[in-house]
Formats: sequence, C-alpha cells, structure tokens
Amino acid sequence: MPATHEVFNQAAPLGDYDAAEDPALLEGLRREGAGWAEPDVRRVGVAAGSERVRAWGEAANTYTPVLRTHDRYGNRVDEVDYQPAYHVLMDQAVENGLHAAPWAEEREGAHVARAAKFFLWSQPESGHGCPISMTYAAVPALRHAPELAERYEPLLTSRTYDFGLRPPAGKSGLIAGMSMTEKQGGSDVRANTTRAVPTSEGHHLLTGHKWFTSAPMSDLFLTLARTPEGPTCFLVPRVLEDGTRNALFVQRLKDKLGNRSNASAELEYENAVAYMVGEPGRGVPTIIEMVNSTRLDCVIGSASGMRAAVVHALNHARTRGAFGAPLVEQPLMRNVLADLALESEAATALMTRLAGAVDRSVRGDERETAFRRLGVAVGKFWVTKRQPAHAAEALECLGGNGYVEESGMPRLFRDSPLNSIWEGSGNVAALDVLRAMSRSPEAVEAFLSELGEAEGVDRRYDDALKRLRRTLGDTEEMAFRARSVVELMALALQASVLLRHAPSPVAEAFTRSRLDGEWGHVFGTLPRGVDTEAILERARPRS
Repeated sequence: MPATHEVFNQAAPLGDYDAAEDPALLEGLRREGAGWAEPDVRRVGVAAGSERVRAWGEAANTYTPVLRTHDRYGNRVDEVDYQPAYHVLMDQAVENGLHAAPWAEEREGAHVARAAKFFLWSQPESGHGCPISMTYAAVPALRHAPELAERYEPLLTSRTYDFGLRPPAGKSGLIAGMSMTEKQGGSDVRANTTRAVPTSEGHHLLTGHKWFTSAPMSDLFLTLARTPEGPTCFLVPRVLEDGTRNALFVQRLKDKLGNRSNASAELEYENAVAYMVGEPGRGVPTIIEMVNSTRLDCVIGSASGMRAAVVHALNHARTRGAFGAPLVEQPLMRNVLADLALESEAATALMTRLAGAVDRSVRGDERETAFRRLGVAVGKFWVTKRQPAHAAEALECLGGNGYVEESGMPRLFRDSPLNSIWEGSGNVAALDVLRAMSRSPEAVEAFLSELGEAEGVDRRYDDALKRLRRTLGDTEEMAFRARSVVELMALALQASVLLRHAPSPVAEAFTRSRLDGEWGHVFGTLPRGVDTEAILERARPRS
C-alpha cells in the first residue's frame, strides 16, 4: 500500500469485555434480592461482551429470515428459515433461563436475576429477545386456564430450546408467541374481527387475519378472537397433538426497519383449532397479564440498548484523538459521554427496581403489586422513548465511523424505536398510566409512597415532587397533557431510585440536569460542576 494509506488514529476494536462488570446493574441485582445470582449473571456477561457473540448477532441480522410457503412438491409448509446464529442465540437464552424459567423457581429474586441476564444478553443482539420475552409473558396469562397451564407450563419453563414444528407434547421445550394485531385495529384490540366458533369437542375454530405476529415459528400463540360474549383469549398451537399442522398460514414476512433477525409475519387463520384461556368476553383483561410482562421487557431491552451504545461510544472516545488529545478528554465530548452514561444508568436503575417489584408482587406483596401497575407503564413510556435519541447521539460520537455498518451502531440505531412501539406506542402507554390512576387509586398511593422515600435528600427533587403532586391533582384536560404528566412521573421515579441508591455524583447530576431546569433536552448539556469523571468511570467497559 502507498504510504498515504497508512492507517493511524483509529479507535481500537472493542474486543472482549465483561458486560456484567457494570456497577449500576450489579448494585441493582443485589439491592432487589438477587445477589445470589451474581455468579450466573457474571458468566452471561462475559459471553455477552465477547466478539464471538457479537459476530453471532451480526450474522443473524445480515442473513435475515426467509419464508418458504411450499415445499418442492407443492405442499403448503409455511416454514421460516433462520440464519443458524439465530438458533445459537436462542439456545443460549433458553439455557440461561431468560425466557419463562423464573415462573418455575420459588427463590426470591428469580425474576430480577432473569431481568439482569436478559439485559446483558440483549446487548450484542436484541431481535431474538422478542420470542424469549413472549414466552416469559405467556405463563401468567396461561394460568387463567389451569388445565392448559398444567399441560404446557413445564415445557415453557424448560431450559431446552427445541426448534421445529412437532406436536408440543413430543418436544422438550416450547416457545410462545402473541398474535393480536389486526389491520383495522392496531393497538385497539377490541376492534379485532377474528371470530371463534365452538365445536362439540370442546375447542374453538378461529378464522381471521392477524396483521403483525412476531416469531411465527413459535410452538404456541396467545391470540384474541370474538365470541358472542366479546373478545376472548385463546391458545393456538402450531401443530396439533396428532401431528397435523394447524390451519395457520404465513402470508408474508414484514420488511422491518430493525429487529431483522426476528421474523414478523401476517398470519391467516382458517378454522384453526384453539383453546379458550380465561372467561369468554374477558380476553383483554386476560391478555393484560401478558402485556404487563412484555412491557417490563421493553424497559429492560431499551436499557440494554443504551448500555451497549455507551460501551461503543466510550471505547471509541478513549482511543481516538482529535485536536491534540483523546476525544474522551475534550470538554464537550466529556459532557456528551457523561450525559449518555447518566441516561443509561438511570434506565438500568429503574429497570432493576421494576424487576424487583415484579418479583415481590408475584410473591404476594400487595404494595409492590400496586406500584408495579403504574411503575411499569411509566417506565415503558419513558425509557423506550429515550433510547432512539440516545442511540443517535452515541452513533454521532463515532462520527462517520459510526455511520458504517461494520461499527454496529446503525443496527443499534435501527433497533432503537422498536420498544416504544411494541406493546403500545407512546400515546397508548401514557393513556394507560392515566387509566391505571383512575381505576386503581391504590396504585397512585403506592407510586407516591415510593417517591416519598427519597424526599428531603435533594432540594431539586423535593420541588419536582411538589410539582408532580400538583400536576396529578389537576385533572382538567388530563388526556391532552398525558405525555408531560407521565414524563414528570418517570423523571421523578428515576431520581428517587438514584438518590437512594446511586453514588452522589450520579444522583446530583441527574437532579440538576433533569429536574432543575438546566437541562437542554439534548445530550451534552450537563451543567457546570457535574463530576463527569466519576460518572464515566462507573460507565467504562472493563475486560
């Protein structure tokens, strides 16, 4: 090569690092009752931070799923072929209990441990997390039908990934999906038109078109269909127990912005065999059990994406120079990086707190159940909304190097809007918070009680809490103001967790920038006097 092509002043490759060496994550793990799982979490973190697993993620997104509607002889098969790395990622996720495994464990903190591992394993590749999340969420919904739960729950919680279309009873592990959305309704599932007709054998036959069904090769689907009583929840197997394929037909795969390793499809039901879950006409309340769990995973997934973005941005800034010094030493870049790290830590702290609420509510804690109802919805709205802006700013830290596919940042950016859309876009999530407040006064009481535990520590926080209480007391045009109301709730909740549990430089930076009117609403506008060194030291990736 000519001397003009000598390569220098390029950032060093990220290489292998320990993704679990993350103070915000480990502190949350211990705080929320899952310290016993730290060795297991650390093992997953070492793998998640490796070049090998990142290569799996890249391959699964480069060679995307392909639909085969017919075999070579003309028989309808409706198979989706995945890149082999996708199955390796799924296998490892199931083996490590990232799916429904916590529902089979009695140990305190099981759901927190699972959240921590899901957070880590989603950093190198997030697309396969969709079927993992849906399988996790299927179990509490399925328990509305005890006979079905008895039959399928042991296979849903099994730590064996057994891909392939075979009768469920003959498999060593099952993956579950959701099939809700229809063309005319979107988030308004009460507008669904899929109909269910009872049979003399005790099951129903479903006919209708589902507009957006992710992971169409799942073994079971929870879906909604209309009965005379109203929308009702059903379980639909892909393969019947006699080995015949159920009447579910994959019409096409969606060509999506991101999440490309994970197939999403349009499904046609033509008298598909289905089994009722819960009471007739009570499908929406039944499916809310599933939605609450997948919304938690939306928070975890977005927090995970933020952490991955910070790792890449910091790695670049530490070893790339500009204007006579490493980027990380340039004052404005330090402001940007510290702000990105602060947002990431706040998301991680909130994620672990919400996972703890889920774990304790599963074990019968009524206060935590009430707090969870509002906390998860608030977190889902805010953290998922923050990720796209966060990903864009982290990409910009790499400049042109971040705009090329080899950096991994474009995929991170394309994946970033997903969690804000899945399980109810921003408006749906914000309005669900208002609905929960009106229907469950105990949820508001538990939420404010949680915030009250940090009162008296920081003037800015105390002022924000007073402002929030006034805001919640003003019910005029509440739906119109829903987003601003929920944003304030989310910022107060994150500040509450940080003030109680994070080091003072982190908590102070958050309240000064997010609650005190000094925040410019773009990253890199932290006020003077913030301890950027302490924030960045906590955030830097470690081998």
